Amino acid sequence: MKKLITIFVAILSISFMAMSCGDSENTGGGDAHATSSDKGSIGIDGSSTVFPITEAVAEEYRAVAKDVQVTVGVSGTGGGFKKFSRGETDISDASRPIKQKEIDACKENNISYLELSVAYDGLAVIANPQNDWLTDITVAELKKIWEPAAKGVVMNWNQIRPEWPAEKIELYGPGTASGTFDYFTEAICGESGACRADYNSSEDDNILVTGVAGNKYALGFFGLAYYSENQDKLKLVAVDGGNGAITPSLETVKDGSYAPLSRPLFIYVNSTAAAKAHVVNFVKYYIENAGAMATDVGYIPMKDDEYAAENAKFEEFLSSLSSPATAE
Repeated sequence: MKKLITIFVAILSISFMAMSCGDSENTGGGDAHATSSDKGSIGIDGSSTVFPITEAVAEEYRAVAKDVQVTVGVSGTGGGFKKFSRGETDISDASRPIKQKEIDACKENNISYLELSVAYDGLAVIANPQNDWLTDITVAELKKIWEPAAKGVVMNWNQIRPEWPAEKIELYGPGTASGTFDYFTEAICGESGACRADYNSSEDDNILVTGVAGNKYALGFFGLAYYSENQDKLKLVAVDGGNGAITPSLETVKDGSYAPLSRPLFIYVNSTAAAKAHVVNFVKYYIENAGAMATDVGYIPMKDDEYAAENAKFEEFLSSLSSPATAE
């Protein structure tokens, strides 16, 4: 299984292990909800941020339930919800909660579902390693750079702080279909989708990494795990949300001090799909192993009691269905 484990993740894992004596995290490791007799297919699509966790879980699950075909696509949170609302997928990966227009689209097509939290993530503000003037930035400064009114107006670094270079800021960020884009713009600009249009956008985080890594005057943002994977090419910027500059880490994302750029990650389960035993087994397996998989791919696992609560929520969801499946 290809894993995004890096030195950064290893450091976080050590910190996590040190904390585990007093605050044990779910580490999964079981296959109680995967059976060799399971047969069928499971279609998953959505967030590029959640993809690494879901693909890691799916790969482990395929090894146990060999007759279950699990496919995991990446079309962004918004793109995933479009497919989900049309009944084209069984599970949708999402790096933000479902929007009202997406809820309405599901209702129009008689799609009911359950939201489950699977891990935590932080959004990383990143710069080029040659950038020797930027170590931290405030939310107000980020807003000044990224808000819609900045288009064609706020162009140079010294417009943010006079002592910074009189050089053009090359901006890189996720495209508008990304849940990361939605979350960042809401947290920084005050409204989901409110963003200047004149920046380099891509749904592929690797393109963003390449862009920032190749330009001394670049600034960008994406999920913390992608910084972890590419920390040798990038510089991590601390963010001041009002209580001093905080660098994202296992501890600061988990305790919420890295504000406002910490967030939960989700999967959404179609109720029709949940009437199938192999889907039920997969979701239970996912919840049971999400903590270990999140750590492996550079995200922050939830607490044991949080995973237990998500499992209880899923059980209640199943019991509410007219013909709920029983996990084998």
